[in-house]
Amino acid sequence: MSEDGHTLTGNIRRHAGFPSRLLGNQRDVLVYLPPGYARARMRYPVLYMHDGQNVFDAATSYAGVEWNIDETAERLIGEKAIAPLIVVAVDNAGADRIHEYTLSRGHYEAFGEKGRSRALGNRYGRFLLQELKPFIDMHYRTRSEGNDTGLGGSSLGGLITLSLALRHPGRFRRLAVMSPSVWWDDCVIYRLVENLKRKPALNIWLDTGTAEEGWERCRGLRDRLIDKGWKLGLDLEYHEAEGGEHTEAAWAMRMEGVLRFLFPARKLGGTRR
Repeated sequence: MSEDGHTLTGNIRRHAGFPSRLLGNQRDVLVYLPPGYARARMRYPVLYMHDGQNVFDAATSYAGVEWNIDETAERLIGEKAIAPLIVVAVDNAGADRIHEYTLSRGHYEAFGEKGRSRALGNRYGRFLLQELKPFIDMHYRTRSEGNDTGLGGSSLGGLITLSLALRHPGRFRRLAVMSPSVWWDDCVIYRLVENLKRKPALNIWLDTGTAEEGWERCRGLRDRLIDKGWKLGLDLEYHEAEGGEHTEAAWAMRMEGVLRFLFPARKLGGTRR
């Protein structure tokens, strides 16, 4: 940890106040570059993560606990256990977080507030695809195809990850769906999966902690994905963390498994079949 409390590890670049015309706001975006990036000429797969304040830095994260993705990626890449990758941490919009991470209008009393979501998720998805991703692909050596592009988050971030991937098949193919808020809008994510006419080619890491309220709904989501053709151990990895809570520390502990599954060292391109 540095003297100012920051815990950034490795080569991380900050794009402060990245603007969005679509959302009418701005946010910080941090980009983790793998070891050797400056010397190499190769292109890299990319993982976009929601709630970017929590991804790399304890000084900006919720309750002062980060996900340690930078430290975990540095170690696993050094061990050649995963493919070298770029990680883009996209800050949430603060008070508008709930609205940007939902595709349908549901009540959010579970978050200690009253009201209904304005359901800006589709617009947030367009921000990622039409504004942020083109910027990242232009300024960094990325493998820009959907096969090499991941998306991830927890809670509502997990919900919007799967929702956007189902709405935009082929754009994000490697998903980290961690402790998703399956309960949102009477389990609307169940209906999104059930209404699929054909299974999109997605590799999905899905998890929950057994100390989370209503965690069994995640098992229901797993079963619906299997009914639509996903196969455990192939393109679906499901994990129930015994005693796992709905916290940044719990998600940090599961990040190694996420990176190993979504970005295995043996294969950079294509969806595993």
